[in-house]
Formats: sequence, structure tokens, C-alpha cells
Amino acid sequence: MRILFINPNATASMTDKIAAAAKAAAGPGTVILSATNRAGPPSIQGPADGDAAEPGLLALIGEREGEADAFVIACFDDTGLERARALTDKPVLGIGEAAMRAAGAGGRAFSVVTTLSVSVPVIEENVRAYGLEAACRRVRASEVPVLALEEPGSAARETVAAEIAAALGEDRPDAIVLGCAGMADLAETFSARFGLPVLDGVVCAVKALEARGR
Repeated sequence: MRILFINPNATASMTDKIAAAAKAAAGPGTVILSATNRAGPPSIQGPADGDAAEPGLLALIGEREGEADAFVIACFDDTGLERARALTDKPVLGIGEAAMRAAGAGGRAFSVVTTLSVSVPVIEENVRAYGLEAACRRVRASEVPVLALEEPGSAARETVAAEIAAALGEDRPDAIVLGCAGMADLAETFSARFGLPVLDGVVCAVKALEARGR
């Protein structure tokens, strides 16, 4: 199976991080491909950025459809997901839906920890659209700008960690969902640190597509 991860924003370092996480999660026989939407904004923080990213994202699906057996939109807002699915008969997953469905499996409750407050309404609407209101305790903003996650030595990781700690104390979830593709390299570390599942949508998308393929 050839899975193409499309980063809807124009930041190539984030694409590299996404691809690395996907390759680490992939099983034998799964090939991970990646693409950066160079026509998109540097990051996606709220609906205006999502709207700006859509044309380039959709164009990439058309341009590279012959290379892939499935597509993943690697933005937690699931930017352009329904329109992307209308362009191809191949599976298209968003990392937001993949992560939240995995977190809520088996009746688990989860909280989402994302970047900025401007993203919260978008994610909350997706929770409703996916029928996950009963499972999602809360969508929380750490107030970390997306691109701060790409800065070496930034305090962004500890700020996200502090919001996870607050979620555990206030929401009492069974799992935490990391609400940004730029957090793809944090899930394993935070799972060990906090002693409960911390899910990243990149890995969840790989596992979901591999299961579908089987």
C-alpha cells in the first residue's frame, strides 16, 4: 500500500516530521509518500488558513493520484476532507478523524489538546460531524502557535505538556489526542510521561489504512 501524506501548509520541516512519524508506524509492505502544499499558508490556524490551503491541497490529490493507493490530509482540522473525498475513489483520511476515532474506540473518553484557541471551534464542529460528542470530554488550546513546534529549543513542548496535565486533572479522560500534525513526534514521549494513551493522528491514520487494506 502506498499512502500519500499531504501537508496542507507550506512548511516543509513539518512535512518531514509527519513523514518520519508515518514511516516509523508503517508495517512491512506500506510505502509512505509525502507532499507539501507550497501554495498554502505557512501554518493552518483557524478557518481562514484552512480555506486558503484548500485549492493547493486539492490540486495535489489530482496531480499525484496515480502514485498513491490512499491519501492522508495531515492537518488536524481535516482541511478540505469532504471535497478531497469527492475527487477520488481511493481512501482519503484526515488525521483529526483518524485520531479521535481511535481514541474513542471501546467507549474511551478523550480530550483534545491543540494549538491556538482559533482552532477549537473547527475541531469541535468536526467532533459533532463524526458523532463523537459523547466520547470527547473537551477540546483544549495550549496557545502554542503551530510553527513554534518547529523551533529547536522552543518552550512549546512543555507548554503542550502543561495543558495535558491540566486536561488530566480537570477532564479525567482515558486518552489524550494531540490536535496538530506538528505534534507528531510527541505522542510516545507523552504517553510514557503521563501514563495513559496519547494519540497522534499521523500514526492513527497509518494504522487505520493498513487495517482497511487487510
